[in-house]
Amino acid sequence: MTGRGAGAAGRVAQAVHDLGYGARLAFVGGRDGWLRTLFTAVGVGIGVAMLLLAASVPGALAAREDRGAARAGEYAGDRTGDALLIAYSDTIFRNQGVWGRTIAPEGPQAPVPPGVAALPGPGEAVVSPALAELLASPDGALLAPRIGERIVGQIGPDGLTGPAELAFYRGSDSLDPERTTRVVAFGGGGRPDEPLGSTLSLLVVVIFVVLLLPIVVFLGAAVRFGGAARDRRLAALRLAGADHRMIGRFAAGETLTGALLGLIVGAGLFLIGRQVTPLVQVAGLSAFAADVRPPAVLVALAVVAAPLAAVAVGLIALRGVVAEPLGVVRRATPPRSRPWWRLAVPLAGLALLYPLLRGGISSFDVLSRYQVAAGAVLMLIGVVTLLPWLIETTVRRMRGGPVAWQLAVRRLQVDGAGNARLVSGVAVAVAGTIALQGLFTGIEDDFTRDTGADTTRASHFANFGSPAGDTAVDALLTQITEVPGVESAGGVLTTGVTVGSDDVKVWDRLFIANCPALADLIIATGCADGDVFLVVPPEDAVRTGTAPPTPVAATARPGDRVQVGEDEYGWTLPPTTRAAEPSVDPWGRRQHGIFATTGAIDTAALGPMAIEAYLTIDPTVPDAVERVRNLAAMAGVNGSVGALTTNEQARQYVNIRRGLTVGIVVTLLLIGASLLVNTLEQLRERRRLLAMLAAFGTPRRVLGWAVLWQQLVPVLIGTVLAVAAGLGLGAALLGMVGRSLTFAWWSVAGASALGAGAAIGVTVASLPVLWRLMRADGLRTE
Repeated sequence: MTGRGAGAAGRVAQAVHDLGYGARLAFVGGRDGWLRTLFTAVGVGIGVAMLLLAASVPGALAAREDRGAARAGEYAGDRTGDALLIAYSDTIFRNQGVWGRTIAPEGPQAPVPPGVAALPGPGEAVVSPALAELLASPDGALLAPRIGERIVGQIGPDGLTGPAELAFYRGSDSLDPERTTRVVAFGGGGRPDEPLGSTLSLLVVVIFVVLLLPIVVFLGAAVRFGGAARDRRLAALRLAGADHRMIGRFAAGETLTGALLGLIVGAGLFLIGRQVTPLVQVAGLSAFAADVRPPAVLVALAVVAAPLAAVAVGLIALRGVVAEPLGVVRRATPPRSRPWWRLAVPLAGLALLYPLLRGGISSFDVLSRYQVAAGAVLMLIGVVTLLPWLIETTVRRMRGGPVAWQLAVRRLQVDGAGNARLVSGVAVAVAGTIALQGLFTGIEDDFTRDTGADTTRASHFANFGSPAGDTAVDALLTQITEVPGVESAGGVLTTGVTVGSDDVKVWDRLFIANCPALADLIIATGCADGDVFLVVPPEDAVRTGTAPPTPVAATARPGDRVQVGEDEYGWTLPPTTRAAEPSVDPWGRRQHGIFATTGAIDTAALGPMAIEAYLTIDPTVPDAVERVRNLAAMAGVNGSVGALTTNEQARQYVNIRRGLTVGIVVTLLLIGASLLVNTLEQLRERRRLLAMLAAFGTPRRVLGWAVLWQQLVPVLIGTVLAVAAGLGLGAALLGMVGRSLTFAWWSVAGASALGAGAAIGVTVASLPVLWRLMRADGLRTE
């Protein structure tokens, strides 16, 4: 071997030796050494678990969609082969959606829905585990009439979107093949994914930045656990003869050991969280444990990046510390920070976002997405860089006050950066949440449609299946009005009407009701029993396909013969038939077609028809709407009752917002856990000082308030900075979608209070540990 090769091999061997020596340093010092490493491992582990859980959210939501698509089935209109007849029986129970289907096999080879072992017979039902639990509860008796007479089984995970979903299949022997859906196979249903568009794509990119960046910040803080003790120990080795490179390798080995242990802890916490996931429901969403699977690429990236980032942060923290005599730097007043480079970070982020302002994301290609992500990251990282300087500048001028306040302020003056690291993750999360709320508020109108419903005229719309004749209508509406809490109920019979032969046939809708009920649908003068009115649809309804190209109402005249209903009952339009204008019904629709009073047609000869009714229900009467839904379910398999709303939002927008809610809840829970570990580690490092103060007679109440003030001051400063950063980032994002600055200030206040509350709650939770550290045995040293 040449001398140069031998020298290189020797340097490698020396580096490996130094790293190994640093790894051994992680466990020296008795119990304190083990606790220091344990805290580092737990901190890093929580961060890794947060990353893995956050990375699993998109996959879990996709798995829900896939199972929902699989049970939708493949439909067939012909009568070849055995099929499963399906009627929609969805309902709502106390604001919870209940997914339901009424089914009947056409033959022995009819397909079986996913998750169902055997098809239920007439009067039987198979239900989801969550629905079975609800039915077994005291509240279940109110829902049971809509489900089935006998529960004969449960739906497996393959047939559910989530473990908390309320779902059922009930058997029937009275489904009409002509009025239901025929399914020949399951597993190929669902609708194709819609493209997100530039605005929603921007929203998704920013959501990932906001959810993942606080985790990275906490990972950086976790590897600094035990920093004071580590620096003093490495400074002692420096005085013993170790050079700067050796000290760096010792520190790298020690930090790497804690980070590798953190990966193991993180994997364990992730597996625990994965098993607990089915027990948690957020924003109506739940997930099976098998759905919580982060992509393999992100797992590999976390395994490699977490230790490397830990080593990098540890080495950066050593600058200007270990080269000095033992303890001098840690016990001296730190030099004043220079703010210019700290300001450069958010300004660089703003410079990246500036070219995309004023609606510059119309195409939003891959390059623009990376540009937005990088700009948002830098602006939020600016919170981390500016917070230590801002805390230092603020507390430097604080003087006087109670003893507890002076103890807290002095601690912040000596080590404000340590407290800044403690709350910087919360500040980043608050800033990102404020920016996202501003973006959501600014674009909400783009994804919200005004339904035109008038909730002052009716509160609910109902479809009561297919009773026969107007006597059934009157009986059913009478039953409904007798329900406590129902103030009014008015309905119309509706069916189809056709003219012509099988080869050339035009169609339209027929509405049958008394004059007061028709007054909600059309504008007609002099309505009397026996009258018929013709309402021609507007041109835009024909153009959009919501009306037939040649409606019957456009060509019909008094004396014309038409066919009514599926049985094609022959009916001659009476001489009182005349034109009318459409009115806006309580749902905001303008109905068109033929409108007949009950005296103009023999409804008993028409066979089954559907009822459309508008109800006014007093919301203060408990379960009034639930009893009406029971009547609707008993009237027909398609019976449903829904509340009228003045607006509705696009499905993709709602799904993204629900996904954000899940991510924020998970992130805040784990941030709270990580923050608690940070606080406990800081208290452990100061246990001798706390025990000494207690020994000299300092009341426990004073020390408790000192710890609280020491936490509260950085939190308040960080919250102010987070609000400023969040508003700035939100304004930039709104500019990209061409919106002016619009914020819901209640959401800004809520996000700030949530972040501050998390930090204060963690401080309160750490007080029992504080009392224990103040005992006299904390004075013992070696």
